[in-house]
Amino acid sequence: MRKIYWVVLTIIPLFILLTITSCKEDEIIEPDVTYDPTPYAFDIPEWVAVNIGEISAPIDNPTTIAGVELGRALFYDERLSNDMTMSCGTCHKQANAFDDPRPFSQGTNGAFGNRNAMAIINLAWDGSFFWDGRQQSLEAQAHDPVTNPIEMANTWVEIENRLRDDAQYQDMFKRAFNTTVIDSILITKAIAQFERTLVSFDSPFDAYYYGGDATALTSDEISGMNLFFGDAKCFQCHSDPLFTDNAFRNNGLDLMPLDSGRAKFTGLDADYGKFKVTTLRNIANTAPYMHDSRFATLEQVVEHYSSGVIQESPNLDEHMIDFGSGLNLTATEKMQLVAFLQTLSDNDFLTNQQYADPE
Repeated sequence: MRKIYWVVLTIIPLFILLTITSCKEDEIIEPDVTYDPTPYAFDIPEWVAVNIGEISAPIDNPTTIAGVELGRALFYDERLSNDMTMSCGTCHKQANAFDDPRPFSQGTNGAFGNRNAMAIINLAWDGSFFWDGRQQSLEAQAHDPVTNPIEMANTWVEIENRLRDDAQYQDMFKRAFNTTVIDSILITKAIAQFERTLVSFDSPFDAYYYGGDATALTSDEISGMNLFFGDAKCFQCHSDPLFTDNAFRNNGLDLMPLDSGRAKFTGLDADYGKFKVTTLRNIANTAPYMHDSRFATLEQVVEHYSSGVIQESPNLDEHMIDFGSGLNLTATEKMQLVAFLQTLSDNDFLTNQQYADPE
């Protein structure tokens, strides 16, 4: 009898131990995929690397094929918004050079922002983001819209819980970051990796200026180019090949700007009315223009610089002082300048399926 009792006492704990172990193993099952840190091969012309350098990324977030694939999926995933109706791609549309064709983007609660969404083009060479430069990395930039109450209005806890329930995402995070942990840090890292791939250097201007194709531009477009780099003074702030100097400037829009611009972030009076100089690449596809979307057309933009710069605007940029009473361009010159700006559109960038919603 004692032997039977001893056997029972031995078997029962063993059974319990095996059951607990089995349950724990079920809880920590890892995806049947392997980590793939294969570097992403950026497709940029040699002249780009010569003029502005190779694409670099933070040491703790190298750009990999798996990371870009994950970031692309996240960029277009509407589960990042509180009501699952908006993604990054909702306000950054590829056909509009990853800009928003609306004057102001609308959030999930119906509210509108007060600044025009910015295009996502060649940001791998940039070091400050948003109109006021309040973030210094693409990773940090990707963080803000998700929790902004007038944009996606979500919480990172909610997003993390949603994505953790998706077996496909578990696989993708394992492949990209060698972990099944899904958190805001890795989500923004992946989105930043995808955004670094959004490079645009294949416009008619590039074919003419860097590629040596004399037929790539018309005579009016060439005249507009000469104006751009000459008497129209556009190149002073929109220098090639990025067509921006990534600086913050007051371009004389208002006598007393309603939006304090960069000063809202820095708190410095000297930054009052200053905004990020945007790239002119694909500018024909990113209307409306300026931080407040006041100009609907490129013709209106050109007219502003030709005759509308307000010299008394506080902190007016030194380059705008050169405009004096205005450039007073002729009607032909204005037409030619607009024609040239249109040659900065990169059709492959606007239609490349590698950048599109993977659905």
